[in-house]
Amino acid sequence: LRTAAAAATLGAALSPQAAEPPGVVRDPHYGDTLFTFFQGKYFSAITGLMTSQHFDRVRQHADEAEILRGGLLLSYGLHREAGEIFAQLIEKNASPAVRDRAWFYLAKIRYQRGLYVEAEQAVTKIEGNLPPELEEERGLLHSNLLLAREDYAAAVTLLQALKPGPKSSLYIRYNLGVALVKSGDTEAGNKWLEEVGTSKPLADEEARTLRDRANVALGFAAMAENRPEDARNALQRVRLEGINSNKALLGFGWAAAALKDAKLALVPWTELAAREAAGAPVVEARRGVPYAYAELGPYRQSLDRYNEAIETFEREDRNLDESIAAIRSGKLVAGLIERNPGEEMGWFWNIEELPEMPHASHLTQVLAQHEFQEAFKNWRDLQFLAGNLQGWADNLGVYGDMLDNRRKAYADRLPKVLGQAGTVDLAAAEKRRAEVADAIARAEADADISTFPDARQQDLLARIDSVEAALKPLAGNADFAQARERLRLAKGALTWDFAQHFSDRLWQAKKDLRTIDGNLAEARRHEAALAAAQQEEPARFERFAQRIAALDGQIRALVPRVAALSQEQQEQVQAIAVAELTRQKERLAIYATQARFAVAQLYDRAKKSEDHASRPR
Repeated sequence: LRTAAAAATLGAALSPQAAEPPGVVRDPHYGDTLFTFFQGKYFSAITGLMTSQHFDRVRQHADEAEILRGGLLLSYGLHREAGEIFAQLIEKNASPAVRDRAWFYLAKIRYQRGLYVEAEQAVTKIEGNLPPELEEERGLLHSNLLLAREDYAAAVTLLQALKPGPKSSLYIRYNLGVALVKSGDTEAGNKWLEEVGTSKPLADEEARTLRDRANVALGFAAMAENRPEDARNALQRVRLEGINSNKALLGFGWAAAALKDAKLALVPWTELAAREAAGAPVVEARRGVPYAYAELGPYRQSLDRYNEAIETFEREDRNLDESIAAIRSGKLVAGLIERNPGEEMGWFWNIEELPEMPHASHLTQVLAQHEFQEAFKNWRDLQFLAGNLQGWADNLGVYGDMLDNRRKAYADRLPKVLGQAGTVDLAAAEKRRAEVADAIARAEADADISTFPDARQQDLLARIDSVEAALKPLAGNADFAQARERLRLAKGALTWDFAQHFSDRLWQAKKDLRTIDGNLAEARRHEAALAAAQQEEPARFERFAQRIAALDGQIRALVPRVAALSQEQQEQVQAIAVAELTRQKERLAIYATQARFAVAQLYDRAKKSEDHASRPR
C-alpha cells in the first residue's frame, strides 16, 4: 500500500503545472526525460535530464526539471543534495506552485524513509498552493507524522479540519479513530473506526484492507477492555483471505475463549493452525487448539494435540534453521533478484515473486518488513551500479579501439591530402586573379567594348585584322576600293556587336571574379584548416586518450568500492532476515515450553483423577 501510494504521489508531484494545458512540453529534451521517467527507467531519466541541463536544453522547464531531479535524487536516498535543490528553488523565488510541490515531495519521501522529524519540517513549509489531489495527500501525510510522534491531540484537530475527498475519506476516518483512541477518547475513536469497519464492501483492494485493519483494531481494543462480545463482532467482519486474516482469526478465537465458548474458539484456531504461513498468529493457534480441547474436557485429544504441536514446533525450529542457513549462503538475495529482474535501479521497484527456498512460508514476515525491503532495494541498486560500471568499463575499451582506429586513419590519409593540396599553386592563382581584376577594371574605366569577345567574335576580329593587313599595301589601288568598303562595314558591324553585349559581359566577368574570390577563399581556409589539423588533431587525440584513461581510473577505483558496499549491504539484508527468523525461533521455543508445561498439567490432572478413582468409598 505504501509503495503504491508513493508511486502515485511521485507521478502527481512531477506532472506539469495545473495552469498549463495537459501534455504541453515546450522543450523536446524534457519530454524525452518524462517519457523515460514514466516508463520506470529512473536512472536513465536522471542521467539524461542532468545531461540536458548541462547543455541548457530544458530552459523552458527549468524549475520543473529541478523538481524532477531533486525527487529522483531523493528516491536514491540523497536527501542533502535534493534539499539543496529545493532550497535553491525557493531562494530564486520559484512560483508558489513549484515551491509547494517541492516541499510536498520532500516531505513525502522523507516519510517513506522514516525521517519523520525532517518530513514534518518540510510539510509545514507548504503554503496552500497544491492541486486538490495533492492537498488531500498532504493532510493525510501531516496527520501520519503527528501520529508518529504521538501528538494525538494535534492529529485529531488536523483531521477534523480536513475536507474529505473521494480518495481520502476512508483514511481520514481511520486516522481520526486511531488518534482519538490514542488520545484517550476511546468511545469517540471507536465510533470512527466502526464507521470504517462497517463501510460497504469496496472494489478497491487498498480500501478493503483498510476496512479489515479497522476491524482488527476494534477487536483487539475491545479484548483489552474485556469486551469479548464486541471483539468477536468486529473480528468476524474481517475477510478470511487477506493480510489481516491471520490476526483476526487468532483474536476471534481468544474472544470466544473469553466467552467460555471453547467449541467456538476451535473453529478459527483450527482453520488458522492448518495454514502454511509462518508467523506468530499461526504458531499461537497451534497452541490454542489443544488448549480449547482441554477446556472442553477430552484430555486425551488435548494431549494428542499438544504433542502434535510440540512436534510441529520442533520441526518448524529445524526448518527455520534450514532457512537461516540458506539465507546466510546468499540464496535469498540471489533468488529475489533472479525472480524479480528489473531494467534499472529505482525506489518504486517491488518484490513480486518469491524465490525458491527450503521453506518459502518463512519469508512472509521477512518480506513484510519495510526495513528489509529498503535494505534489499539498496543492495539491488548497488548491483545495478556494479553492472553499469562494468558496462562503462567495456565501453571505454571500445572507445579506446575507436581512438586507435582514428589515429591510424589520420596517419594514413594525411600524406595523400597533403599531396593533393600541393598540386594547387595558390600564389600563382592569386596573381592570375589580380591580373584579371585589373583587366576588368581597365575595361570598365576605358569603356573598352572589345575586352570581352566570345569565340565567334574573336574569330571574326582575327579575320578582319588579316584582311586589313592584306589591303594596307594596296591602299592607292582603285580596284580594291570595294573590298576596303566591305571591310569598313564588317568592322562597324563587329564594333556594334561588341557595344551591344559589353554591359552584360562586364557584369558576368565581375560575377566570375567573385566566384574566383570565393574559391580562392575556400582554398585558403582549407589550407589553414589542414595546417591547423596537423597541429590540433594529434593534441585532440591525446586529450581523448587522457579522458579515457582518467575515466578508466575512476571506474577501476569505483568497482571495488561498489563491490565492497554490495557485500556489506547483502550481509545487512541477510542479517535483517536472520534476525526475524531468529525471533520466530524464540517464539517457537516459548510456545514449545508452554505446550510441554500444559502436557505436564494434563498428566497431573490425569494422575489426580486416577488417584481419586482408586480411593475406597
